[in-house]
Amino acid sequence: MAVTESAITRKIVERASSGERVRELGFRVALLGCLLVAIVFLGVLIVDVSVDGLPFLSLEFFYTFPSRIFPEESGIQSALLGTLALMVLCAVFVVPIGVASAVYLEEYADRDRWINRTIEVNIQNLASVPSVVYGILGLAFIVRGPVDIFGLGVGQPTLLAGALTLGLLVLPIVIIVSREAIRAVPPSIREGSLALGATQWQTIWKQVLPGALPGVATGVILALSRAIGETAPLILVGAGAFQLFNPSIDGPFSALPIQIFNNVGEPEDIFRDLAAATILVLLGILLIMNSLAIYLRNRYENKW
Repeated sequence: MAVTESAITRKIVERASSGERVRELGFRVALLGCLLVAIVFLGVLIVDVSVDGLPFLSLEFFYTFPSRIFPEESGIQSALLGTLALMVLCAVFVVPIGVASAVYLEEYADRDRWINRTIEVNIQNLASVPSVVYGILGLAFIVRGPVDIFGLGVGQPTLLAGALTLGLLVLPIVIIVSREAIRAVPPSIREGSLALGATQWQTIWKQVLPGALPGVATGVILALSRAIGETAPLILVGAGAFQLFNPSIDGPFSALPIQIFNNVGEPEDIFRDLAAATILVLLGILLIMNSLAIYLRNRYENKW
């Protein structure tokens, strides 16, 4: 009887194991199928954009201003310089504030206090807020705010206003990534530094931050990669297309996503081809930034 029950139990276990293997295999096949579908669609889009945009890529395209009157001579100089300036100003704003906030929350804040827990939850929630909400926030408090911030002025859509708005967009991401990088530094590094007589700040400055730097740099570059393709916040803060002059920090500006958005809306077919060429330039910048992030991670990643 015992042998019979044991055999039955063994058969049930084998059937269950067989069913689990079939479901696991089916799940993997479904995931692979979804991946292949995504790759195929991405490949089709890239090929279609390349076919339309590659004939317009030339040196003149990069250092010529955009034009509605002569679209065959139109370029992206003002939009390209505006995008690069936005990224530089955004990084200048985001990196110190984001890293300092991450250091405070990870090294100094008491997690048992309700206010610190509230701050952490809000930062995580802000990372998933749609970009258009940040555009409305920038329009209300930076462009048209009651306080003249750095001479922006009421109703003045300037390059600095756009950079600050994009900085607010990616700031939660930088804080979260920086916290993860700081948390990855082993506690033994801190304990050894403190045991040798270093203060907490000396430990953070000399040991923790250098160890977390590769992760922080990678996170900042990826956050800026997201900001570089945002269109809705820049539209709301007043970025313009077809700018016939290069941007200044306290003056009007344009950006590649805005140039793409406006070209697509033009009735003539040549503008859509120009939009495709601009998309290729933007994809190239994103590829360079992501490649730099991968290089920094692989080159300077610490093996604890």
